Amino acid sequence: MAQAETVLRVLLVEDRVEDAEQITSILRNGGIAVRPARAESPDDFIAKIASFAPDLVLAATDARTVPFATVLAAVRGSNKDLMVIATCLALTEDTILNALEAGARNVVVSTSPEHVQIVIKHEFEALQARRALRRIEAALRETERRCDSLIDSSREPIAYIHEGMHIRANSAYLEIFGYESFEEIEGLSVLDLIAPAHTDTFKQLLKDLGKGEQPPKSLHLGARNSDGSTFEAELEFAQASYEGEPCLQIIFRQRASDPELERKYAELRERDALTGLYNRQHFLAELEQTVAKAADGQSDHALLLIEPDNIANLVAEIGITHIDEFVTAMAERIEAIASARHMAARFTEHGFALLCDGVDHDNTQALADKIRHAFADQIIEAGDRSVSVTVSIGGVLIGERIASLNQVLAKASQCLQSAQTQGGNRKVLFDPAAQGREEQERIAQWVEQIKAAIASQDGFVLHYQPIVSLQGEPGEHYESLLRMRLEKGDLVPPMTFLPIAEEHGLLEAIDLWVVSHAITALAGRKKTGAETALFVKISPLSMASDALPKLIAKQLAANKLPGKCLILEVPEAKVFTNLKAAQEFQQALAPLGVRMALEQFGSGLNSFQLLRHFDPAFLKIDRSFMTELGKNAENQKKVVEIARQAADAGKQTIAEFVQDAATMSVLFSSGVSLVEGHFLATAGPEMNYDFG
Repeated sequence: MAQAETVLRVLLVEDRVEDAEQITSILRNGGIAVRPARAESPDDFIAKIASFAPDLVLAATDARTVPFATVLAAVRGSNKDLMVIATCLALTEDTILNALEAGARNVVVSTSPEHVQIVIKHEFEALQARRALRRIEAALRETERRCDSLIDSSREPIAYIHEGMHIRANSAYLEIFGYESFEEIEGLSVLDLIAPAHTDTFKQLLKDLGKGEQPPKSLHLGARNSDGSTFEAELEFAQASYEGEPCLQIIFRQRASDPELERKYAELRERDALTGLYNRQHFLAELEQTVAKAADGQSDHALLLIEPDNIANLVAEIGITHIDEFVTAMAERIEAIASARHMAARFTEHGFALLCDGVDHDNTQALADKIRHAFADQIIEAGDRSVSVTVSIGGVLIGERIASLNQVLAKASQCLQSAQTQGGNRKVLFDPAAQGREEQERIAQWVEQIKAAIASQDGFVLHYQPIVSLQGEPGEHYESLLRMRLEKGDLVPPMTFLPIAEEHGLLEAIDLWVVSHAITALAGRKKTGAETALFVKISPLSMASDALPKLIAKQLAANKLPGKCLILEVPEAKVFTNLKAAQEFQQALAPLGVRMALEQFGSGLNSFQLLRHFDPAFLKIDRSFMTELGKNAENQKKVVEIARQAADAGKQTIAEFVQDAATMSVLFSSGVSLVEGHFLATAGPEMNYDFG
């Protein structure tokens, strides 16, 4: 999903700013990235529909500034895919019926956070699904246009048949039957092109297809030319659509006179030349048929994707000249394990796939373990090298709940990636029927890994990204970014494990680890003579405890560091909803000289109002404003306004997520104090940026 689509743009209709802010906080606390706006009059509401382009409207049924009926009328007149969610203080039968009858999509109780979060998440998912469908339909139309051009130029004789009649045929098809133009066969029954001896067989096939049965993979019969002569043909079938109509695609191939040559040709089309396994194209065709069976209730199938771990290192060790031997050896080992009910294929350059028939969850788990052990317990010979190889396996049980080819492949790929991310040499299997159990096991593994990382000195790793002054002020600023180290040394980004850590009460312990190691890093910088300040993200839980201020005081004193070298970051929305704890936390840090920063700033309805109650030294502008900043006049205006108001309040501003020269160019004239992003430098384990 694109970055822009992960941020929910909500247009709020509430008489009081405080009520709108409360709803915004509820959404953010529910894990929804939200960009809010509030309408202050009917004209402002209409203008914001056009300029703000909201995804959803949340409107109070009793609002006076913009009456509910006005909201619905304006939305209907906008001709946009825009849903209105009615908000009220209490649900009654009359409230629900009146709102829905008036045209609201749903009704929520604004004082019930869980209700608001669940409804908004569902509506946003539905909106994204509608948008995705529109994109898919547009892509489908373009794909059909391109396919039509390819069919025209193809040397394969291809025709489309609807209710037994020709509705489309390419030049090769016309040529094989001796016709000069499509007009000669348009509306002609395909039965007229079948030799008399086989018309009954073909007629029965058309009847079976009309009943919804799947077409055979291929069919051998006699075909008849326009002059009445016949030839032996092999027909291939596929369900298709043409100009929106369901139809049957038929490829007529003239059979070779040598059956052995024909057999070899068919095998070449289906097999991978290097390994002898089935090729990707043939495998996908078989998988599609299997998925179709699953849609009809036959849910005893599974797909496994298998890839070697650390392939880059293996290629370097084996040598590029022996990589084909390595792939062949892998294929032989997988084929030796596969039974007659398994179809093995070379699926990617170094990856394989296994389609299993007649299996359940336990069978598939056992097969995946057998494959994994077959590699982990034995070496592979490749040329003159013997290498130890482990594999990661991602799998999915194919059933009615996941009965589309794209879903099956996507889930299997996600599971494979998850296995690789967790260090490799493991399997991850998605079973829709056992999803809850699998998820619990996965989370339990992560919880143990997080606890082990907290207990060790090197279970986590800090990377550092420079924050550069646009005014050339002296000193160095870095932001510390947390990574988790897995058993094999792979590093995992924070969003992989922090939500699980939060759910299991481990965030405060992680904060203590991060701040402690950040101060140690600052002490190391001091010894080199560098004047470095480090931004460190903390969670709201740490603001409600005295453990972190005590740790900071102790370590700053032990390392003889000034408090100004440490800047603690918290999100604007979290401070708003935990204001008392944030104030007390800042008071505890004030004697130490430790400064605070508000991140995701500017995403609230009135962010500067918060500064009356909380006093950060830095305001980190919400990264959503950086998206295509060079082209987005609205975002440019907002960034300039934030920078101006911040300067008036004596605060420094930071623009993060700076990805391109166009964004950087705008920021130079925006009044922003500091910038951070990949355009300047990526994060790394060392603080080695040249600030000169």
